[in-house]
Amino acid sequence: MNDTTNSALSKVPEVTLVFWIIKILATTLGETGGDALSMSMNLGYLVSTGILAAIFAVAVMVQIFAKKFHPVVYWTTIIATTTVGTTLADYADRSLGIGYTGGTILLLTLLGASLALWYRTLGSVAVDTVSTPKSEVFYWITIMFSQTLGTALGDWTADTADLGYSGGAVVFGTMLAVIAVAYYRTKISHTVLFWAAFILTRPLGAVVGDFLDKPIIKGGLAISRYSASLAILAVIILCIFIFKHNPAKRAH
Repeated sequence: MNDTTNSALSKVPEVTLVFWIIKILATTLGETGGDALSMSMNLGYLVSTGILAAIFAVAVMVQIFAKKFHPVVYWTTIIATTTVGTTLADYADRSLGIGYTGGTILLLTLLGASLALWYRTLGSVAVDTVSTPKSEVFYWITIMFSQTLGTALGDWTADTADLGYSGGAVVFGTMLAVIAVAYYRTKISHTVLFWAAFILTRPLGAVVGDFLDKPIIKGGLAISRYSASLAILAVIILCIFIFKHNPAKRAH
């Protein structure tokens, strides 16, 4: 099978710098957008999660049934996972009363179980193998758990660990920089490093999103959640249409 055929079969984008930029923007949008629905619109965490979960389900179905990689469809699905992840994590942390620590532990367990089952079933969790409906289901379930975990982890770092939003951004930004160095300077599995970076971009987006829209007295900038969300969405759209997005090549 040649490279052209391999690329055509892949349903996820090639992992480049632009991929990570859009991913961080999407996770930040997930925080401001999810909070806009649950808090600014006063719909609450449970109702907001139901609405966003329905949008996520539709987006995933469109993604799975698509015959090839479509950047708009893919990133719409990613944004759906980040927004529903925000409200779902907030519901678990606050409405269920298990707190940020309990929510982080629960979601970390679910994420680990998802990756383990995916690997046991298909023999690989590498993104360049995501080209069949079964692998896509595992891929999106894993992403859903990682996005929800990231929200809980970001809140835990900012509030429970008392580092604040800017402190949390520094922590997760530094961790991502370490992973980037490890990618180029060590022999650590690139698949392991990918998922580590993918998970950590979510709490980074969570604390940045909170920094943008939380009250000044709580360490935020008090920017309108609607304005912040629209501005971030506009940048994401520009990135999608300006920069070329290629599907990931499958491993031979």
